[in-house]
Amino acid sequence: MIYPTRTAIWTAAAGAPVTLLVALMVPGRWYAALAWPIAVLLATLADALQGARSAQAQLTLDLPRTASVGATVDGRASVTIPGAAPVRAQLLLGSGPLLEQEEDGLWVELADGRGVAAIPLRAARRGTARIARAWLRWRGPLGLVWKQHSLPLDATMPILPDIRPVHERGAQIFQRHALQGLMAQIDRGDGADFDVLVEFHAGMDRRAIDWKQSARHSKLHAKEFRSERNNQIVFAIDAGRQMSEPVAGLSRLDRVVSAMLLTGWVALKLGDRVALHAFDSRPRIASGMVSGAAAFSELQRLAAQIDYSGEETNYTHALTNLATRLTRRSMIILFTEFTDLTSAEFLVRAAGRLVERHLLLVVVLRDEELESILDRRPQSADDVTRAVTAAALLKDRLIVLTRLRHLGAHVIEAEHDRVADRLVQGYVDLKRRNLL
Repeated sequence: MIYPTRTAIWTAAAGAPVTLLVALMVPGRWYAALAWPIAVLLATLADALQGARSAQAQLTLDLPRTASVGATVDGRASVTIPGAAPVRAQLLLGSGPLLEQEEDGLWVELADGRGVAAIPLRAARRGTARIARAWLRWRGPLGLVWKQHSLPLDATMPILPDIRPVHERGAQIFQRHALQGLMAQIDRGDGADFDVLVEFHAGMDRRAIDWKQSARHSKLHAKEFRSERNNQIVFAIDAGRQMSEPVAGLSRLDRVVSAMLLTGWVALKLGDRVALHAFDSRPRIASGMVSGAAAFSELQRLAAQIDYSGEETNYTHALTNLATRLTRRSMIILFTEFTDLTSAEFLVRAAGRLVERHLLLVVVLRDEELESILDRRPQSADDVTRAVTAAALLKDRLIVLTRLRHLGAHVIEAEHDRVADRLVQGYVDLKRRNLL
């Protein structure tokens, strides 16, 4: 495809006043006024005929093997334009909704018709990103025409759940607490399983004194307990329409999946068993229990299968189905989002049935958009209306969360960038208190 550049259009437009003036002053020689546009047209045609042909262009694109959702990776583009090649060309990829090109058309510098450039690509959604076509264009020698060529490609790249928090924060958790902190508190403390009989010291809980053993040894001895291992942790992820909405450029679903993977990794390290349950209008994924640090790859594979959905969430069907699958008391960590009181009412009813037998932890992301509308100083009557509406929605949200707490559920409402840390902290706290 060949079409004029902005320079050609402005050059042609610049001659319009002169053309009109000549036609008015010398009506008998009006055809002389056509000299300027004809000259521009001929120069444009000459520019189109010179230089490299668009059909001669070639492109090779190399993508990383995988990418984490929300991350920016670099693709490697190799451009070849034989013949009288330009000094640079502009490249645009048809990347689709899963993969976004960071720059709107990347310029590739060419030397002897060849050039290599790194293309920043942002993984916006999970799935298999496919780039089936790219567009390459460059200016003619006179800068009056664009020569554009559409190039077919067959490049794919799987976009997986973000496990960067596992690598970055998971190691920090165990490095910070490996000997004296978290691990010691989890293994020995306020648990239910008897661990060892030790001599009583000042500051220890007097209720732990074993009077029979103290009488036998003529010294006060106390029992030390350890937290029960092999607990069942079930991650129930709402994948309905509300969870597909973006928060700071990434969907709620992807953010809670990252938090789930970090918490699941910690739980597997601490000896608990983990399962995944994803649902929207009906259950989509219902895995069995896995245990051991080696099972994290299986948990990651299951999380990658959670798809985005445009359907409304059916809490009654999904959570009732989950409850029938559990044969013993478990900790259920429910990731969800609600905006209307109707769906929230079904959530509260389903949660009420779960807490009768299980330990329920509900995780929601703070609605920072509504909070910003409420905090913003109004400049017009429309701003006041928006602020009043936002205040009413936040009030309804607070009522629902309060009702869940009154039922006996534990609730975590966190910012999108702190949800993983808050969830791990909440899980460890509930485990240390031995509420299971």
